[in-house]
Parts: sequence; structure tokens; C-alpha cells
Amino acid sequence: MTQFITPVEAARLVGDDMTLAVSGHAGFGTPDGLFKALHDRYDEEGHPRNVTLVKIAGTGDGGQRGGDRLAADGLIGTIITSHFGMEKKLADKVAANQCLAYVVPAGTILALYRAIAAGHKGVWTDIGLHTLADPRLDGSKANEKTVREGKDIVRLVSFDGDDYLYYPTFPIQVCFIRGSLADEDGNISLQREAMIGEQLEVAEATHNSGGIVVVQVEDVVPRGSLDSRLVKIHHFLVDYVVVPRPKYHVQSFSTHGYRPELSGEGRKSIQSLPPHPLDNRKICARRAAMELKKGDVMNLGIGIPEIIGSVAAEEGFGPSLTLAADSGIIGGIPLSGLDMGAAVNAEAELKMADMFDICHGGGLDLCALGLAEIDAMGNVNVSKFHGRVTGPGGFIDLAQHTKKLILMGTFTAGGLREHCEGGRLVIDREGKYQKFKTDIEQVTFSGDYAAAHGQHVLVVTERAVFRLTPQGLMLTEIAPGVDLERDILSQMEFRPLIADDLQLMDGRIFQPNPMGLS
Repeated sequence: MTQFITPVEAARLVGDDMTLAVSGHAGFGTPDGLFKALHDRYDEEGHPRNVTLVKIAGTGDGGQRGGDRLAADGLIGTIITSHFGMEKKLADKVAANQCLAYVVPAGTILALYRAIAAGHKGVWTDIGLHTLADPRLDGSKANEKTVREGKDIVRLVSFDGDDYLYYPTFPIQVCFIRGSLADEDGNISLQREAMIGEQLEVAEATHNSGGIVVVQVEDVVPRGSLDSRLVKIHHFLVDYVVVPRPKYHVQSFSTHGYRPELSGEGRKSIQSLPPHPLDNRKICARRAAMELKKGDVMNLGIGIPEIIGSVAAEEGFGPSLTLAADSGIIGGIPLSGLDMGAAVNAEAELKMADMFDICHGGGLDLCALGLAEIDAMGNVNVSKFHGRVTGPGGFIDLAQHTKKLILMGTFTAGGLREHCEGGRLVIDREGKYQKFKTDIEQVTFSGDYAAAHGQHVLVVTERAVFRLTPQGLMLTEIAPGVDLERDILSQMEFRPLIADDLQLMDGRIFQPNPMGLS
């Protein structure tokens, strides 16, 4: 029978050397009150110690809240995650080799929760082959300490001539997850959450491991008052319910705060996005938007890809497109920053696990993702820089099997200044850092694997467009106004293939008026 306890009592359920799984995506679904109570207990007692923390996404705000509350020396011995997000203190611990750390594609961690719940021995997947997850590269090991001392959590296996990654399952002794409301029996509703994350999968995996399921909620309502269709975690899976102080149960870590009631107001769509000013980011987004077709279902990554929605709205074909986030949100106006993964007026809210199944199976027509480093063969790094690991998040899950992949970014970074004049691109000041590199620090996306499987991959920058071929990156378009040698080839550490019919990028991209793409 579910018991109702305080955050302090919940924190005492975590013992030394236990595996603790938590939910959360920035502030969404993050049980911050339980994190705070565990932090306070460790401050007072020095326990629990050497905890293995398992989580899918970053659960921080870049400051004090969320996962960073658990960064005290000695509390966490091992971290298994896809991303450190805004958890700067946890990322610092990993970079300083103060704990073992593994970065695993987000969808694979979800698959592990499901496999643990089902009593399976492990997860077989092709997601992550030839990337940081592959034992032939990093084997998901995120720092030198893990390479030296950590056990292998993934193996390369073959079946019927095909390679797979195999992740053995493991028991979970306790979990901290978050819901919206609990009734007096302990049934949990997620009705006020911005997304339906991994809460059910974590609860199932923990319960079927013989572990302790603790759920933080906003409030407790009378028995029988919850609509059964809104109950996502039945009370037989829940051991304890905690109601923290309101400031430890916010809907979002952003300063303005996500309001769940927005999802019920009117009928807004991508068409409602305001025009973006004509800068190098919009140039990239405009060129990418030229690849869209009416009816496309697509995912837009953070940064420059987010602007594609604004361009589509300005061009008048926003309503014909469907935006989908790996969080499970479909349609509406996607949000960014600490609200990333949520949307205003979403058309549907799937479970995150179901959305990853769709992505893994090639259900997206197009994916536009950010670009940090890329080499001559189209291998991309967005997960590790100067020894500091951020992790892939859902990048690998989204990129590997989407029908068409657009990788986007400015050509250089660090102080780059550009403007458009007379339908031409003018480079006022070149960036200090080159992105097209001979060697990248980590492989988050494998160009070789993509080319071998016939994936359509386009690399879009404000001054050049490349297509991935089996022989490597091929330059196919350059911006009007730039010099091929000075502004492109001399800003690359390698010489790409150059198309025989090298074209100028469409001149409408560099004009202030709408392009007329509709």
C-alpha cells in the first residue's frame, strides 16, 4: 500500500552504493524537492555515498537546481545518462575524473528501462553503431577514469551478418520520479506535465527490480477523483508519495515558467511564429526550408534549426508541416531553452518512449540538427569539446534513421560577423574557430555509416552547402558574394570534393523579402 511521507523521509530510503534512477528533462518531470532533500541529507550525514545515478536527460537549470544538487564529493560514484544539459556541476565532476561516467543515447536508456521491467537480459540495438557508443570507439565511456576503472556497459555483437550494440540490464534499487497529482490511494496523474517522459518506464523497471518507487507530486486529491484516463502510474507500482514545498515543484526552470494551461488555449500552430531577422542563422534556415515538402513530419534541433519553423511560417506553408520532438510532443509551437521539449498548443502528447520508437524506425521525414564539428567523411561531433562531455542526448536517436538529415551551422564560430547586401553575403569578420576539421574530438554521427546505408544527408551553412557521398563531403553550392578559396576552402582543415556543376545558392535567400516558397 502506498504511503505518504516527507521529502526528508524519502531521502533516507537511498542507501550507500544503491542505483538511483530519476526522471526529468530540464525542469519538466524533475523531482527537485527529492533532489534537495537528498542533498541536505548528504550535507548533514555524509550519506548516501557512491550512488549510481541513472537518468535520460539533463535535469538542471545551469545553476543550483535539479541534478546539480547531487554534485557533492562522494555522493555520486557513477553517472549513466545521455546528456548533462544544464548540469554544470555534474559535468565538472566528470571532466575532473571525480566519478565514473557513461553517455548512452537517450532512446537506449529508455529501452533499458523497458527491458529491466520486462525481465530481459539486455537490449540489442543498431542505434549508435560507429559513434561514441560503439566499443570500437568510446564504448559510451565519458572520461579517463571510466576508461581506466569502469566496467564495459556495451558490447559489439553480430547476428545474421549484421552488427548490433548489446547493453546488459541491471537492477534499480530506488527511483525518484515526478507526477502532477496523486489520489489517496497513490494513483499518479501526469495531467499538468509539459511532456509524458520516462516516469512510467522508470517506475516499472524499479518495481520489477524489487526496488522502491518514490513519486513527487504537486498535490493529493480525494480517492476516486482522478479521471482514470489521466492516471499514468497505478498505485500498485508506487511505494511512497511526497508533496514538497511549491518552489521545489515548478513546471519549468525557465524564468518565465511554462504554463500547462497554454496547451488548451485556442489553436496556434507553426504559422504563428514571428519572422526572424535576416542574419546568417536565417540564411541557413531558409536554405534548409527549401528541402521541405508539404505534409513532412520533422524534428528541429536546438539553435539554428529552430528558425526553420519561423521561415516556414513567413513563407506561408507552416500549417502543412508537423513538428515532432523526441520528448513526444507533436504539433503546436515548439519552445526552446529551458523549455525545450515542450510546445504551446501541441496537437498530441505521446510518451517519450513511443516517440523514440517512431524515430528509430525511420518514421520522421526530415530531421534538422545543429553542427559543431565535422570531418571530411561527414562524421559529426556535438557531444564533447576540449575534454568536456555534454553527451549526445537524443541526437543519435534522431539522426541515424531519419529519411533526410540536414546538419546546420555557421561556417565558422567565435566572433563571426556577417550581413547581406544587394542579395550577396558579406563577411565582416571571420570566426576564430573552424568547424570543418581533419579530426573531430568525438563521433556523435557517423558519416560512413550514413553513406553506406544510403541516407540523404545535407550540410547547410550560410556560405556553402555540402552533400554527403560515399567518398565524403561534396561542396555543391556557395553563397553569392563569397570567394571559393578565401572564404570557404581556406577556412577548412581539409579539401572537400567539389561538384562539377558547383552552383550559387538561391539568391532569394539573401534578400529581406519572403522567398515565395509556398
